[in-house]
Amino acid sequence: MNGKKRDYYEVLGVSRDAGEDELKKAYRRQAIQFHPDRNPGDKQAEERFKEVNEAYQVLSDAEKRAQYDRYGHAAFEGMRAAGGFGGFGGFDFTQGFEEVFSDIFGDFFGAGRTGGRARRGEDLRYDLEIDFEEAARGAEKTIKLSRFMLCEVCKGTRSAGPGGIRSCPNCRGSGHVRMQQGFFSISTTCGQCRGEGKIIVEPCAACHGQGRTRKMQSLSVRIPPGVDNGSRLRVGGAGEAGLSGGSPGDLYVVIHVREHPIFLRQGNDVVVEVPVSFPQAALGTEVEVPTLDGKVKVKIVSGTQSGKVMRLKGKGIPDLHGYGRGDQLVKVIVETPRRLNPRQRELLEEFARISGEELHHPMAKGFVDKIREMFGTP
Repeated sequence: MNGKKRDYYEVLGVSRDAGEDELKKAYRRQAIQFHPDRNPGDKQAEERFKEVNEAYQVLSDAEKRAQYDRYGHAAFEGMRAAGGFGGFGGFDFTQGFEEVFSDIFGDFFGAGRTGGRARRGEDLRYDLEIDFEEAARGAEKTIKLSRFMLCEVCKGTRSAGPGGIRSCPNCRGSGHVRMQQGFFSISTTCGQCRGEGKIIVEPCAACHGQGRTRKMQSLSVRIPPGVDNGSRLRVGGAGEAGLSGGSPGDLYVVIHVREHPIFLRQGNDVVVEVPVSFPQAALGTEVEVPTLDGKVKVKIVSGTQSGKVMRLKGKGIPDLHGYGRGDQLVKVIVETPRRLNPRQRELLEEFARISGEELHHPMAKGFVDKIREMFGTP
């Protein structure tokens, strides 16, 4: 290119404090854009390609970058004259850039860098619905799921037998080939064997050369005490089988807890609403209350108000991580009778006449007093 040499940061289009990843992305984008094989016969693109590579070689090297930041282009003038960098215009573009150029060659030739190398199997998800008691106490559940498993015939080799696997003739078993691309000679993944260094000439009939087959399998899953809605249980190695010797994925069991007709969960506490009649609340009584451990008797003292909560220590749900156990909260609900026979109505009317509001209904009196104070009425 003619004229004054451009600033390397300007060439790559990055700021002076750009990090390694930002530099690599900017370089890769422009290297692909101006690569000679994508711009045959375009001298301007060729010059830009050289300029982009020169800028990246300096800025991607911490020591060279520090020199450039301090002295600019003058830092390398002496080395260019002495041939210290080598390559185009004194720079060697094939040293240290294989990872970046492998990505570019992958774009050009459609050969993935991972190819047929060992690949971990995919993780699986299974949604499991359980009862409230099972979530609280723990359980052992058997589930059935369809997943890829290692082929029982070829044991994952993908071949019908030892003679069905041969060294790749394209890369001679190395898994890599050296490719000439414009100015560069670089080692990249073999497109024929996809990096394995071998090819299957007689594929396994059972798995059609895949190394794994899909099967329905029954698995036993332990549900620990204390799980809740949305809890995820990991079963290691119970996902899809890996490829080319890769490890299997994991299975994640997502828990869904059915609603209980009596119990309501609040964290590790269990809430139970217990209905009592007006006479029971007024006179006091003893009621049976269900818990996760069975029935217990709870004393309702005389004058208990609706909404009162009593705590049964240690009767809740075990903590999932082993930090003790929650409580059971017993909430008293005083029921008002909906239908009264003549005698019941007569007795209640008599009770109302002889009841002193201040003496027997302090909450109601306090409420009325607050209303009078609020509106300034006597």
